[in-house]
Amino acid sequence: MKEIKTIIIIQAGLNELDLVAELFDQHRVFSWQTSAFQEGRTFLKERIERKESVIFLAADQKRNGDKTPLGFVQLYPTFSSLYMKSIWIVNDLFVAPFARRNGIAKQLMLKARAFALDTGAKGLRLETAIDNDRAQHLYESLGYKKNIRGFHYHYYF
Repeated sequence: MKEIKTIIIIQAGLNELDLVAELFDQHRVFSWQTSAFQEGRTFLKERIERKESVIFLAADQKRNGDKTPLGFVQLYPTFSSLYMKSIWIVNDLFVAPFARRNGIAKQLMLKARAFALDTGAKGLRLETAIDNDRAQHLYESLGYKKNIRGFHYHYYF
């Protein structure tokens, strides 16, 4: 574990695209996908340009202004018919291996919560792997509850 001294969290835009794309590719590999940096960069660029997601980037800010990417969280908007409000889906949360255990994931999740509150959303939703105990512990420590009333289904092409 590397001690990180100056952590900043910013909403990523096109200026931070390459920093986020680097982490995004690592996240995909961590999630059992093949590395595809350029495709991932294009995907993220489209999401940012079309305002289809919101990405918060945690970085180590150097004195000269350079940033070392540490982690990111990506949120997608959806809506609840029952609550008649928006809900943000926490689709991606990733911290670079060298930066883990510095509280970065927690800071990113708190930033996501503040953003959801600022936008008047009903809340946040997420899912994680059954065997990802660290993530589950983080989410539960932040007040997230497991859905015991239903199952998530998907149909992928």
